[in-house]
Amino acid sequence: MKIKTEIQAVIWKINVDIGQKVNIDDVVVVLESMKMEIPIESKYSGVVKKILIKEGDSVDEDQEIIILE
Repeated sequence: MKIKTEIQAVIWKINVDIGQKVNIDDVVVVLESMKMEIPIESKYSGVVKKILIKEGDSVDEDQEIIILE
């Protein structure tokens, strides 16, 4: 299961670690765009397998950022 961004932005904060359990609606990442914070919530329950970004990275719309198993 893949968590993707919804807009083009900068990764402001990552709220999860590899191996962490995530539930539906948990805020996994906070994006920053135009001085606004945009939370990205998980649409799935699972365990974080990979984090494909780091804080400060620029991301595009619909970019994969976290993989759950």
